[in-house]
Amino acid sequence: MTMLTTVLKRHAPTWSKEVARSGFRRYGMLTSARRPLPDYLIIGTKRGGTTSLWRNLMQHPEVLPMFPAAENLKSPHYFDIHWDRGETWYRSYFPTERARSSRAREGARGAVVGEASPYYMFHPLAAERVSRAIPHVRLIVLLRNPTDRAYSHYRERRHEGTEPLDFRAALDAETERLAGEAAKIVSRPEYYSRHHDFSSYLARGRYLEHLSPWLDLFSRSQLLILRSEDLYTDPHAVLAEVHRFLGLSEQPSGSGFEHMNYLPRPGMDPATRAWLDDYYRPHVAALEARLERSFGWPLTA
Repeated sequence: MTMLTTVLKRHAPTWSKEVARSGFRRYGMLTSARRPLPDYLIIGTKRGGTTSLWRNLMQHPEVLPMFPAAENLKSPHYFDIHWDRGETWYRSYFPTERARSSRAREGARGAVVGEASPYYMFHPLAAERVSRAIPHVRLIVLLRNPTDRAYSHYRERRHEGTEPLDFRAALDAETERLAGEAAKIVSRPEYYSRHHDFSSYLARGRYLEHLSPWLDLFSRSQLLILRSEDLYTDPHAVLAEVHRFLGLSEQPSGSGFEHMNYLPRPGMDPATRAWLDDYYRPHVAALEARLERSFGWPLTA
């Protein structure tokens, strides 16, 4: 995005932005037959670094942005929230075959495009939807120490002003808040549950429960499962692994890595941390057994 485009986008009145978005979407839908579906999806986890990975992955010359590029879109949320809008609508968000070919002519050896929604891994219908629509897609998963993830998720909701309870009270309220919500989503695919999306502090850290449909429906060669902690401590090594997974050319590591959505937070109450570690220990053990690997998360004994 050019500096001029950025300035115009920032200062344009809201109504003009909406008119432009509507026009782009109509054009995208009219040309949808020439717009291939994505090559990769980053499917989770929430507060695990998905935005940081997506933003830095976009710096690779062989990775194309979604359409239109000026909007800097991360996801249209098709497989979780907007499934009822249909594949033509979804295709409208991706570059055309001509745009891919043009990028290849610029010197890149190919071009890939994808999107990122951390709700995909958690949504009860997303895995099956993806398997039907794009069965050969590559899937990238970031998993973070579930205790730290839960607290970061809570701090985000407090920062956004949508969570009135303190952390332990929010954890205690979760069972009631989520009661029946997944069943409603399954029975009414157009239904969107804010509590299922935003108040699932504990549930989202039960990783194997939500990864299992993806593991059952896709080959292991289609899944790249990463530790969020590795992205934070050695981002260039993780990016290089993602580049290899997507078949991209090797790039110089560079000096900068953009860490997105960082929220400074006070330390967690030790008693609450110990409670969460106890809660997640069997879930982490089950995950490690299924994947046959250790994640090295320090859950206090």
